[in-house]
Amino acid sequence: MTANEAKEVILHESERIDDLLSHDLRIIQSDEVFSFSMDAVLLARFASVPKRGRVLDLCTGNGVVPILLTTRTQAALEGIEIQPRLADMARRSVQLNALDQSITIHEGDLRELVKQTGHAVYDAITVNPPYMPLNGSDLKMNTHQAMARHELGCTLEEVIQACNRLVRNGGKVSMVHRPQRLGEIISLMREYKLEPKRIRMVHPRAHLEANMVLIEALKDGKPEVRMLPPLIVYNEEGTYCDEIMDIYYGSQHTTRTTEGGV
Repeated sequence: MTANEAKEVILHESERIDDLLSHDLRIIQSDEVFSFSMDAVLLARFASVPKRGRVLDLCTGNGVVPILLTTRTQAALEGIEIQPRLADMARRSVQLNALDQSITIHEGDLRELVKQTGHAVYDAITVNPPYMPLNGSDLKMNTHQAMARHELGCTLEEVIQACNRLVRNGGKVSMVHRPQRLGEIISLMREYKLEPKRIRMVHPRAHLEANMVLIEALKDGKPEVRMLPPLIVYNEEGTYCDEIMDIYYGSQHTTRTTEGGV
């Protein structure tokens, strides 16, 4: 897509257009709702996606993951978001980038999507779910931020159960989450026939413990997991490490690839 091909869209109050720093892509954001962060960008790079087929992003928010995935695949991309305002922002971001033929955004509950699509219809699924169980602190946030951070609309188990229902046998499910819940994630994935295959820890600095984990599972796969080298975000000088610079700015990855690269 070129800048000339991008479509004009209506921006609502408090909304802005941000540059995604890749392939001239842009996205609509607002400080009133939970904006995407590095975890979504890393997930979009880490996930293994087919060249063609059907790929779904759960908890899609403003659609950042499927929009970024258009640089890596020609598959039909879909996202589902339970919050009407975010789903609307995602649809307008798709229009903004002239990606209407590549991405479909569903507004609804991921727990109910199977009734619309049927079982085992997706070749790959990505998900950046709410990280925190309900603990009362969510009551201090606005609804949009609370639902993005806390399990108000779905629990971790419900997310993984939905992945089990929606992904085909041999399909892949990629998730970004907090390392503190990795044991729970692996246990639930195996309970729902999603066998973890690749795990990568993300550390803010080399001497600090991980604050993100990327994990990919195979539907009905055999037990065998690869622990990938850690991904370090900042170097000793406080600037992005080379790999993070490459992920954001694409200095070494200007062509489309299908295998997860993070």
